[in-house]
Amino acid sequence: MKNYLKMSSACLMMALWPCAWAQHNPLGGFAYGDKDAPTGKEWESVEELALNKEYPRAYFFSFDNEAQAAQVRPEKSPYWLSLNGQWRFHWCKTPDERPKDFYKTNYDASGWDMTPVPSNWNVQGIQKDGKLKYGLPIYVNQPVIFYHERKVDDWRQGVMRTPPQTWTTYEYRNEVGSYIRYFEVPREWKGREVYIDFDGVDSFFYLWINGKYVGFSKNSRNAASFNISKYLKKGQNKLAVEVYRNSDGSFLESQDMFRLPGIFRTVALRSTPKVQIRNLNVLTDTDNLSDWQLKVTAEVRNLGKKEAKDYRLQYAVYKNILYKDDAQKVDALQATTEVQAVAPNAIEKVSAAIDVKQPDMWSAEAPNRYVLVAQLVDKKGKVIEAASTYFGFRKVEIKETKAEDDSFGNAGRYFYVNGKPIKLKGVNRHETHPEQGHVVTHAQMEEEVMLMKRANINHVRCSHYPPDPYWFYLSDKYGIYLEDEANIESHEYYYGKESLSHPKEWEKAHTARVVEMVEAAYNSPSIVIWSLGNEAGPGQNFVTAYNHLKTLDTSRPVQYERNNDIVDMGSNQYPSVAWVKGAATGKYDIKYPFHISEYAHSMGNAVGNLADYWEAIESSNYICGGAIWDWVDQALTNYTPDGKPYAAYGGDFGDFPNDGQFVMNGIIFADRTVKPQYYEVQKVYQNIKVKKLSFDTFQITNKSYFEPMEGYEGVWKLYRNGELVEERSFDVSPLKPQLKGTITIAPKRMDSKSEYIVVIEFRQAADKPWAKQGFVQAREQFVIQEAGQKPAIATVAEGNALELSPDQKMIVGKDFSVMFDFDKGTIETLRYGNNTIIENSGLALNAFRAFTNNDRWAYQQWFAKGLHNLQHKALAKSVKANADGSYSYSFTVQSQAPNAAKIEGGTASGRNKIVELTDRAFTDADFRFVTNQVFTVYPDGSIEVQASIGSNDDFVNLPQLGYLVTMPKTYFRFTYYGRGKQDNYPDRKSGAFLGIYESDVLKEAGNFPKPQDVGHHQDSRWAALTNMRGAGAIFVGTQPMDVAALPYTAQEMTLAGHPFELPNPSATYLQLNIATTGVGGNSCGPTPLQRDRVMATQHRFGFIIRPAQEKLTQAANVSASTEAPAFAPGLINRSTIPMKVIFASSEEVGAGNATHLVDGNPNTIWHSAYSVTVAKHPHWVDFDLSKEVSFKGISYLPRTDEAGNGDVKDFSISVSDDAKTWKEVHKGSFSQNRGTPQQVLFKSPVKARYVRFTALSEQYGQDFASGAEFGLIAE
Repeated sequence: MKNYLKMSSACLMMALWPCAWAQHNPLGGFAYGDKDAPTGKEWESVEELALNKEYPRAYFFSFDNEAQAAQVRPEKSPYWLSLNGQWRFHWCKTPDERPKDFYKTNYDASGWDMTPVPSNWNVQGIQKDGKLKYGLPIYVNQPVIFYHERKVDDWRQGVMRTPPQTWTTYEYRNEVGSYIRYFEVPREWKGREVYIDFDGVDSFFYLWINGKYVGFSKNSRNAASFNISKYLKKGQNKLAVEVYRNSDGSFLESQDMFRLPGIFRTVALRSTPKVQIRNLNVLTDTDNLSDWQLKVTAEVRNLGKKEAKDYRLQYAVYKNILYKDDAQKVDALQATTEVQAVAPNAIEKVSAAIDVKQPDMWSAEAPNRYVLVAQLVDKKGKVIEAASTYFGFRKVEIKETKAEDDSFGNAGRYFYVNGKPIKLKGVNRHETHPEQGHVVTHAQMEEEVMLMKRANINHVRCSHYPPDPYWFYLSDKYGIYLEDEANIESHEYYYGKESLSHPKEWEKAHTARVVEMVEAAYNSPSIVIWSLGNEAGPGQNFVTAYNHLKTLDTSRPVQYERNNDIVDMGSNQYPSVAWVKGAATGKYDIKYPFHISEYAHSMGNAVGNLADYWEAIESSNYICGGAIWDWVDQALTNYTPDGKPYAAYGGDFGDFPNDGQFVMNGIIFADRTVKPQYYEVQKVYQNIKVKKLSFDTFQITNKSYFEPMEGYEGVWKLYRNGELVEERSFDVSPLKPQLKGTITIAPKRMDSKSEYIVVIEFRQAADKPWAKQGFVQAREQFVIQEAGQKPAIATVAEGNALELSPDQKMIVGKDFSVMFDFDKGTIETLRYGNNTIIENSGLALNAFRAFTNNDRWAYQQWFAKGLHNLQHKALAKSVKANADGSYSYSFTVQSQAPNAAKIEGGTASGRNKIVELTDRAFTDADFRFVTNQVFTVYPDGSIEVQASIGSNDDFVNLPQLGYLVTMPKTYFRFTYYGRGKQDNYPDRKSGAFLGIYESDVLKEAGNFPKPQDVGHHQDSRWAALTNMRGAGAIFVGTQPMDVAALPYTAQEMTLAGHPFELPNPSATYLQLNIATTGVGGNSCGPTPLQRDRVMATQHRFGFIIRPAQEKLTQAANVSASTEAPAFAPGLINRSTIPMKVIFASSEEVGAGNATHLVDGNPNTIWHSAYSVTVAKHPHWVDFDLSKEVSFKGISYLPRTDEAGNGDVKDFSISVSDDAKTWKEVHKGSFSQNRGTPQQVLFKSPVKARYVRFTALSEQYGQDFASGAEFGLIAE
């Protein structure tokens, strides 16, 4: 039954507070008064924040009457006029070159360019011929773009310092954009006050109207409003705006994004009466979720010359239709409050509290909105002004919970919305568009929300600034929980004594930006968390800002990741899965509830382990959720030399310094097409869980907190060997929130030989704004019957007798021939009929892949070990005729590069080069594979391959391991029975379902802006490559395998910075893997779990090559007839002094365990703690040698990835006989030689049972310590 707002005559409580003052209490740094002209120093004066800028207010508009006001939106108001459109524009590189008198009424700007507002001038200046008309888009991650140093008080030197000549800002020292627009004020506004609102200007601007100086503003991401009434004239008015790219405000705006100046959000005129509703705040509260209070606080301002008395405020409430702006008045809910007399130029605050019974509550699941209309009425009953705002009945709490009241039986401090411990399934979102920079249209924003809703995303962290006001409207309307974040990031100074969070001079700016955020978006029900900022240090300025915020709003918790001690809830960035599992137990010494503000770094082909994170998060209520970094790639459109568009990142515009691809972290591409990881997010974030109880019975859990499942239609589908054989629907509507139910399926018939898979889908039962009826919102898949024993290939591969050439290299059968390469130990040529399948010995062991952005933890070692350049040499061979008419070719093959190599350019630059280190020729002591592999050729042309693969170093992390089959490019049609349709990895496959999929190799290559490894399909039973006529080959795994088919080599993708730099395809490359390393999150976060890594240990692998048939499933219905051969013996010889870790003063749980120092694996590391708080030096690790040992020195291997954080500089070695009393025996320093083993010899040998390694300082001056391996040098 639908609930309606109810109010009895006793429900209305009115509270009037006589709060009049001469003007609204100003914020520190906000100045008021008339000035003839600016001093020109305002943009480098940190305590001067604004002149004549209105005190921040809620986002609402003026209307004539209640009916108008019920429409809420500004475009519905007769007193709102957009100034968006074409403006006159002048651009220059430095302030000295700006047209200083352009604001004057007689200035002739007719020769200036026209530019759209809103826009970013750098983006508007990008030309198809490669020219950049208005300066360079610059991308840096942490620094500001102008010269600075990480020193205390460095900011005092300003933004105009001379940088190195290689820097972009050497020439473009501080660009200035001058804007002119003419406008007329509507005649209907006569006698009213007129304001101009700038929703976003980056980073500083001066304002003139009709040649008169009005004021200035900093803070690029909050509205700047000015009362311009006294500057206006009848007819045409001149608006002049001077925008500076850099200002002292830029020190607080070093967010990870392209730095793009300009007027990038809406500019509009707004009119009010002289006696006006200056502010309107709505708060809802409840103690029991049935009885609510609607608390309204309005400010009435009098800008007239006479006292305003005998006014009253009349309130009405409207209920919006779900997901629509249409609203129906709730007749029972009306109220009137008297307004005390308001003196000229004064403000009166009036508050009312209204009791409401059983309203429809707002949540992301059911975003029920209401409209509050406030009418200011004079003593004659005339409506002077109407104003309105959307709101929702929604309560956010953090409260201590008893174990008996918790669904998991744990006592704890939890995050609640409307009484439920919800989960925030989120992403971080920047405002970005490839064609427009930081300008995002309303339609584009709505498209983003629809994509989020389809992906089951219910939460957005507004990173790292308040978004365009329209985003709040959409989030309120469609249901997105928001963390609104203040426009503060001073990452360029990091978090120590240099941080701007400490100097008193920066207190006003920190406080003002927080206040402006809260005041503007106060009424939005979608905002459930405030954030003080991002990566800006822990200092007192944030304490002051927090305290000020709490005077404005106590209804929402406050988060700040860089100092959990001063806010209401805990948070961190990029924790490991192991850390999250521990935190989810509630036993860590951290502030609960906990919100992971950034995790699952989605740079390139990424987002490994999302399912593992959420298994931990959903195991308790201690962690309320997290936000993936991030939502959308921030690429900008640039043009190739021949004028074709491409997705550009840092450095592509000639900007220097830059941070390359670190701006490309979305789960969707910049053009809003989705990446493979989008589907993983959709699956992991879904609100329905299915568990198999038995062969035909499944448990369904409604994970929603507020909504039953009546909006879904259940469907189960049965697949036999990948082909759909049955589909039926079932009713899920009775299932209430957080409850479980069961369904039993009844398949018509199943045979015992086939593999059967059940897919259970939950489809939208009716159209939703984001999806049509039938859209699959959630799904799960189960193998309910494994395949029976398939026919052995030897029993079905019948044919004529095979002919063996005299040299035994070639076999010829009916409609096929195969030739072997005895030097390389593989197939040299394979032909089926007239079709060449393999040529040029194009079947070989392969362990290399084009690095993904997340591979930075290991990729350098791949080149050092020569994985990209394996040369194959047969060490032994034999040919055997089998009794069944087949022939077996057995080879022992060594696969080794001729020499070491290195990769230059890092994983993020897109500008890579492989350097072959020919002076470091490999010997048997260097890394190599030795494989025993057998090819059995059957009479019908089928070839069974069985391999036993080993290496001489089983601690090497491999990107993948299997066989690369090079085929002519005519075989571009790719069909497989495996996980799809998007590519997937062992740590990102829950959203990829088993099935038979058809694709082509160009589609499989994807469209990542930086080509990288892609196209994998885990758990594949078979894969086929065919040409346009259907001829080709099918490859059947003897066990599930990973397959990928691409038109480019891994080396080609490694060296290409962009897709247009790839060569034209010359072949098709089919990778058949026994195993593939996961993608993890190490572009900024944890490495893949050990479970998801391929080590160079012993592996067995087999597959069968057959001619493609019209019915591929029939051709695939075979199994192996032979077994894998024995492994090659005697490859590994290793000896060390055994040690075990018994204590670590500090370690990062999971990713940085101290035990990694002695695990023999150079790709794992010890790292001091950093997830929540950074532990300070010294950091030490104690080792037990199990007995007294004599040693003469130590070896230390710094981390071998490209990060380098924690590389030890100064250190000491201590020894002990009892692990209690320690004696220092050596003190020294390591050289700064990243990833290179270092040895230190003592003056004389030392005997000890226990050893302590103490890190005293870091190579780069931070409080970290890390290492890959630590050992003792035996005497």
